[in-house]
Amino acid sequence: MEDLQAKKLELKVEYTLKQSIFKVDTKNFIHQFSLGSLIKKFATPSNLFKVDDKLNLSGTAMSLLLPIFMNKTLFRGAGFLTKAAVGLVSGKVGKSLDAEHISAIFNSVKGFFSKKKEKKDKKFIDYGIPPDSETY
Repeated sequence: MEDLQAKKLELKVEYTLKQSIFKVDTKNFIHQFSLGSLIKKFATPSNLFKVDDKLNLSGTAMSLLLPIFMNKTLFRGAGFLTKAAVGLVSGKVGKSLDAEHISAIFNSVKGFFSKKKEKKDKKFIDYGIPPDSETY
């Protein structure tokens, strides 16, 4: 009877242990395919550059957005022909841009605005005693 009770207790412990392991494994499996983990896994900069090299998404977006931006800001009061010419030219320029060019332009503009201007300290230059001085 005691052996039977011991075996029953042993099976119960084994059952609860397997249950807790199963719960942990299930949570890990579900977490592996959650939206956040998929974004962390596939939306790295190197993967985005690879996708952009194949599909040229940034060039397509820039060819659509750059003419709109140019006509709404810089050429607001221009005529129809000027806006059409700007649209064509900026569309062609936008297609030639890829993710590396856009990131380089962004970093250079960011560096231009965040660069601190160094003030030059005025150094005291001693020219000696002037000839018109009272101590001369």
